[in-house]
Amino acid sequence: MPLLPGAEPYRHQGGKVGVLLCHGFTGSPQSLRPWAEQLAAAGLTVSLPLLPGHGTRWQDMQLTRWEDWYAEVERELLALSASCEQVFVCALSMGGALALRLAALHGPEISGLVLVNPSVRSDNPASVLLPALRHVVPSLPGVANDIALEGSLEVGYDRTPLHAAWSLSQLWKDVQARLPEVRQPVLLFHSPQDHVVSPANSELVLARISSADVTERLCERSYHVATLDHDAAEIFGASLEFISRLAPASAVGVTRVDSDDHQG
Repeated sequence: MPLLPGAEPYRHQGGKVGVLLCHGFTGSPQSLRPWAEQLAAAGLTVSLPLLPGHGTRWQDMQLTRWEDWYAEVERELLALSASCEQVFVCALSMGGALALRLAALHGPEISGLVLVNPSVRSDNPASVLLPALRHVVPSLPGVANDIALEGSLEVGYDRTPLHAAWSLSQLWKDVQARLPEVRQPVLLFHSPQDHVVSPANSELVLARISSADVTERLCERSYHVATLDHDAAEIFGASLEFISRLAPASAVGVTRVDSDDHQG
């Protein structure tokens, strides 16, 4: 199947500090592309893969499971680790669950996490019906494009494939159990007005991880896809500051960014 316009993976070979970006459930690299490009412009080596089953049509995603999505980001992490001195992981929504699992399992290979509206638990009571419903109903209306900024659009599916949604619920269980194993520095952004992922997700992450270096920031003007919304510039600037603080300045090649000068 041909890719949706804008859903292509993105890679940039920069310096000795690498960044892996993980997009969300039924989304695509397009939702993180501006972020990836800003990191690349700062001299970082960047990898933004397309998760299996994404970026084409929702029916293709029915054939994939969370293990497939995780295997893709783990491959990219290992490739970055082989060529970079330090690696950071930045993620949106379900990508946050994948990032947290990577952090729990790969420990010192990851120098820090930047999470935007991470998805780690079910917010819909009807999800208990998924094990049976997925064999009867193939899909439900999609969750893409929750953006406050007028004219900003997310490339993602307009339907949610239920076999994949059930698998996502299994990923959440796995990640929740591993949260105490996460010890890396964390910068977490979440939107009070998120119509896809409730604030309870970020609360759960912050309550259970073992990281001593944790910063929480609100995206007051944005909905779920904050990386394409009003607060995007603040996210990009703050993530560069975060990486600059934790990586040798000479290796990063990043000049300090004042997020107040990067308001959308």
